[in-house]
Amino acid sequence: MAASSTSKVVLQYLRYVLVAAEKRSFRQAAVELGVWESTISRGIRDLEDEIGVALFIRHPGGVTLTNAGSRFLNHARPAVGRIEYALKDAGAAGRGEVGMVRIGIFSSLASGFLADLLQAYQAENHFVHLDFAEGGPAEHVAAVQHHRMDVAFLTGEPAAYGCEAARLWEERVFAVLPQDHDLAGREEICWDDLRDEHFIVSETNPGAEIHDYLVKHLAELGRHPTVERCGVGRDNLMKLVTLGRGLTLTSEATTGAAFPGVVYRPLTGERLPFSAVWSVRNDNPAFRRFLSMARTLSKKAAVARAAK
Repeated sequence: MAASSTSKVVLQYLRYVLVAAEKRSFRQAAVELGVWESTISRGIRDLEDEIGVALFIRHPGGVTLTNAGSRFLNHARPAVGRIEYALKDAGAAGRGEVGMVRIGIFSSLASGFLADLLQAYQAENHFVHLDFAEGGPAEHVAAVQHHRMDVAFLTGEPAAYGCEAARLWEERVFAVLPQDHDLAGREEICWDDLRDEHFIVSETNPGAEIHDYLVKHLAELGRHPTVERCGVGRDNLMKLVTLGRGLTLTSEATTGAAFPGVVYRPLTGERLPFSAVWSVRNDNPAFRRFLSMARTLSKKAAVARAAK
């Protein structure tokens, strides 16, 4: 008999002993466990033969533990509990019900698809810990390739060696303006409205990407935009907008966070795609459940958009 089969049988025999001792009857143990009484009797007899000592005294009214049986039970009860917990815990981890998903983010969690995904996943997977790291595309891709991160959510449709990518959602692009700006009264603005504006971006992510995005689109209008890099984070960058230092751009998800003196106005027809990137060798079950849910929500969102 294989070692794994032997272990399974021995564990089952230990359960027979525990229930028979509690019920003081092989018959009642059989009812409790849903097996034949002969199965209980034969299993306990095999175990007694294996260890070379009687665990029970059989009599017409049932069974009672021998002294050796009592000593055996004192050790067996906690051991069975630990083994059963280990089996359940390993099974849960294998099914992705417990564990950790390490996520690289390049977008805001304030609102939008990613916020909805995280909330839905956590609601169904209470015992999976979600760990987040902000950063740029290059560092996120490297972390995914070296298995320091399970998945990264990046703009565009990135390609990386040893990785797969799936486009999941799109976000509108917004101009960030001071509330007293001439364009603040518009419901939407276009690139031509921004051709003579001064822009500011953060030196941290996603400042470099916003810079490139601005240069690309305004260059198509024959303009070379002035873009100032500021050594501040996003919150302070918004404050600089209110002070008239310049305009900036942001994605739709970030508009869920309000800043005094700042207004967001969508750029006509501009949508930014976002993709998930992960290693083809990633076998983390919790991540696989996460990816499956992301794809499901993405399909539902696409259907909802098509229905509008």
